Amino acid sequence: MRFLEGAATSRASREVIVAWMAIAMMSSDGAVLARDAGDPIRLAWTEGDVAGMTSILSADGNQEIGFVEYHQTRHGDVLDTVRIAHFADGSSDEDEAVARIDGTLEALRGRSIIRDVHGTPIVDVSIDVAGGHIAGFSQAGNAKTTYDLHEALPQATYWGPLIFIVLKNFNENATDGRLVFHTIAPTPRPRSLDMELVREGSASVQRPGGRLQVSRFVLRPTINWLIDPIIQRIAPQAEFFVDAGSPPALARFEGPRDYSGKEIVLE
Repeated sequence: MRFLEGAATSRASREVIVAWMAIAMMSSDGAVLARDAGDPIRLAWTEGDVAGMTSILSADGNQEIGFVEYHQTRHGDVLDTVRIAHFADGSSDEDEAVARIDGTLEALRGRSIIRDVHGTPIVDVSIDVAGGHIAGFSQAGNAKTTYDLHEALPQATYWGPLIFIVLKNFNENATDGRLVFHTIAPTPRPRSLDMELVREGSASVQRPGGRLQVSRFVLRPTINWLIDPIIQRIAPQAEFFVDAGSPPALARFEGPRDYSGKEIVLE
C-alpha cells in the first residue's frame, strides 16, 4: 500500500481509500452482500402446520364466486403446501409445492393443475426444481400437447402458495424495494421467467368496523410486459395488500385467478 504513504497523497484520497477498504471488509463476512435473484430467500418467520379457507370474490368485490382451501404441513425441514381454488362453475386451480425451509426457502418439487367446469384437467404440469425437469400437458378442445422439458432451475423458483411466503419475508430479502425470483408459468405452455415483487407505497383496505392501513405490493415480470402480448397473457400483473404484523398477513389480493387472466379478489 505504498500509495498511502508520502505527502503527495491528499487527505480526500486517503478517505476514499479507507472507505473502500471498509466496504471490502464488510463484504467479506456477508454484512452488505445483496441477495442474488437466483438465491433462495432467507426466512425471517418460522413456517409450520396451517390450514384454512377463504372466499373468492368477483373482480368488483360484490359477488362470491368460489373459495380457496389451503393446507400447509411441516415434516422436519420440509414444507408441503397445497392450495386449491374452487369456483362455482365447477372449475378449479390447484397448486402444490414442496420446499426445504432450513433457514432459506428452497423449492424442491410441485405440481399445477387447472380443471374445467366438468372437473377434467386441462393443464397438469409437474415441476422438479432439483432435477431441472418440467413435464405434463395442456389441452385446448381436442388438441392436447405434452411437455418433457429439461432446464436448470434456480433454488429461488417459486409458484403458487410459495409466493406469499416470499412476500412475507420481503423486508429481509428485497433490494431497493424489489425482490426478484424465478417462476414457472404453466399455460399456454410451461415457460420459465423471472418475476419481481415491488413495494409501491401504502393503501387502505375496508374491513368490518373500519379501514386497515396496509402496504401495497405489485407482482409482475421483470421484462417489459406491457409491450409483450405473450407475457401479458401468461403472467399478468397482480397486487397484494399486506398488513405489517408479526408475521405480516395478507389483507387482500387482486389479480388473475390463474394464467387465463380472469380477475378475482381474495380477502
